[in-house]
Amino acid sequence: MKTLNLIGAGKLGQTLARLWQQQGLFRIQQVLTLSPESAQKACNFINGSHNADLAQAATSFEALIPADVWLLATPDGIIEDSAARLHGQPELLKPESIVFHCSGTLGSNILIGGQSSASSVASIHPIHSFASPAKSLDAFSGSYCGYEGGDMALQTLLPAFSAIGAELFEIDGRQKTLYHAASVMACNYLVGLMDASLACFEAAGVSRSQAQQLLLPITHQTLDNALKKSPEEALTGPISRGDLSTVQSHLDKLQPLSNQLSDIYRSLGQQTVQVAEQQEQPASSESLDAIRSLLANRQNPL
Repeated sequence: MKTLNLIGAGKLGQTLARLWQQQGLFRIQQVLTLSPESAQKACNFINGSHNADLAQAATSFEALIPADVWLLATPDGIIEDSAARLHGQPELLKPESIVFHCSGTLGSNILIGGQSSASSVASIHPIHSFASPAKSLDAFSGSYCGYEGGDMALQTLLPAFSAIGAELFEIDGRQKTLYHAASVMACNYLVGLMDASLACFEAAGVSRSQAQQLLLPITHQTLDNALKKSPEEALTGPISRGDLSTVQSHLDKLQPLSNQLSDIYRSLGQQTVQVAEQQEQPASSESLDAIRSLLANRQNPL
């Protein structure tokens, strides 16, 4: 069984390491984090109910031992520096060692250095929310993972991800930032959009808890329609109908309430006009053009 060391062990790193360890895919040797306490906490989770002689906490780069596979599970901003420090101790890397990260933004090329070559580095990004590692142990299977990198690295890593239920697809490493921005808009910004909607409900006198309940069925239905069918088929509402007066009335109420909420409405409204234009039976071009102009021309409050 190949050995694996983790540099950094946040929620993603802990989840993957535990899944691989419990299925006998990799033997997790060491975990190095910013503090010995956090490293030990990660090891405890990774080892689960097994004996403590499995994953061990490392206190520094100097305390690390060689491994077949290295997962750099640090925050994106220090992945490149962590790779450089790893290459600064070439005795840790075997000729066939694999180095990879799971960043959605960075390409695998930032890992090349020292003994690593383009064939021995990779990036595999799970499109999965690791908010709770304990829950992710059961929920990870079925998650899509975008991969890119060298053949030697992928020959080892892709089967390991497949074995824990990943749905794998290839991405262009040169377009990782745009790929990740797409994921952020669909997931992280969806949360921000829900919060903006709840704020509007509260301003209208509807409690946040009640608003959450009433939004649950319609937002699920809308999301299902948009992704199982298409955005054009899912779209309803005033912009789809070309209802300029309703859009104007929304803006009249939102602008005094909050510039930020008004700007969210305007920005997403302009994107929605583009969707409306692609519908099978679109509103008239005149009405959609008028809505687009209204949304684009932000009026500063007096």
